[in-house]
Amino acid sequence: MTEIQSNAVLELVKVELAQAPEQVAEEIVRQAEATDQLEKALKDVYFVSGLGTDERVFRLLKCEGYQPVHIHWVQPERGETIQDYAKRLTAQIHGDRPIIVGLSFGGIMAVEIAKQIETEKVILISSTKTCCEVPFYFKMFRWFPIHRVFPFKSMLWAEYCLAYWFFSINTVDERQMLKAILLDIDPQFLKWSFHKVVTWKNDVIPDNLRHIHGSSDRIFLMRFVKPDFILLEKGGHLMVMNQAAEVSNLLEKLLSDENVLNLPSS
Repeated sequence: MTEIQSNAVLELVKVELAQAPEQVAEEIVRQAEATDQLEKALKDVYFVSGLGTDERVFRLLKCEGYQPVHIHWVQPERGETIQDYAKRLTAQIHGDRPIIVGLSFGGIMAVEIAKQIETEKVILISSTKTCCEVPFYFKMFRWFPIHRVFPFKSMLWAEYCLAYWFFSINTVDERQMLKAILLDIDPQFLKWSFHKVVTWKNDVIPDNLRHIHGSSDRIFLMRFVKPDFILLEKGGHLMVMNQAAEVSNLLEKLLSDENVLNLPSS
């Protein structure tokens, strides 16, 4: 190769290298636009987490073909009813006839939301549909409301072990995640929401509701609830975390109405 040819090749390489960052940037933009279009094409599914928790409890769930949207808790107003609170949460829902998935207290709130707006589906996980399914040991707090003065935050060190047992948490990762969630809980919101559970008086079940429950749930015991689908042996209250694959499989079938009649049921 002559010196002239060598210089020409070198210049060409320099031009290509100079253009490379621009091309890479354009490719990144194209990929981002494609991802954005895909997300817009997916159907939204609104998730409501449990008592004062957040979307971290759903992090292992998979819903192929659907876009998870997490409804966030807001600070309750003084004297606010659960119905009025549910109405405020509907401001986070966009579009008509949403699909709502509620975990534990989030399931109670999903029922209250569904009583106010038209929904396509309401799916409860580890929850209760009516006040008749709220266990008597919760209702006892109506007459002995010690939960309203209990120092939850200062007693967290003693509550961890109880929480691990009640929520059927076993592995180190699960315990670390639950501990982090508990540390972030607003104690005032926890007291408010727990009080709403023990005083809930609902007897209306939305027609399009489906209820998934674990056979070993230690919060809402199986003897008190009537779920549509019982998940596995030893399905605990937080089976969305430690049995996420099984819950995801059942959830996807319920969302798509695929083989619903062949799902494990009560």
